[in-house]
Amino acid sequence: MKRLLLLRHAKTEQANKDTPADFSRALTERGRADAVAMGQQLAGKAYLPDLILCSPSARTRQTLELVNRELRSPSECRYVDAIYAAGARQLLSLLQALQDKADMVMVVGHNPALEDSLGLLTREATTPRVFPPAAVAVIDFDISAWREIAPCTGALAELLRPKN
Repeated sequence: MKRLLLLRHAKTEQANKDTPADFSRALTERGRADAVAMGQQLAGKAYLPDLILCSPSARTRQTLELVNRELRSPSECRYVDAIYAAGARQLLSLLQALQDKADMVMVVGHNPALEDSLGLLTREATTPRVFPPAAVAVIDFDISAWREIAPCTGALAELLRPKN
């Protein structure tokens, strides 16, 4: 079995003429608090990934840092440029290329890619889902190798939100 955790970055400052470029937008105070809360939820449920793949944007890095402060995951973390602008199909390709020694992988990224990936990977692909900032979708796959991951092969085990 393989397990995928899709973590959307926490709430950020709004983009406008006075804020930095999209890539550099930072978390708001609420976003920082939500990221800490999600780290606590993940730790409480023992969702400790073997590998973390994170978009290199400021908001995803900040989210991961705060989540991981609570989670205390010793796992390897890779910052993957492709995640920043990826769509669901690109994320699927990225997952299919993973080595099989990692049984639980967390991807820290952005919408709409994460929500689209949830729809693409689960058997509930036609059901609209709300994927708010800092939410985590836990998807289980009855596979032994990441190359076997394909559309509609996953089962949504849990959708954690900061307000749970």
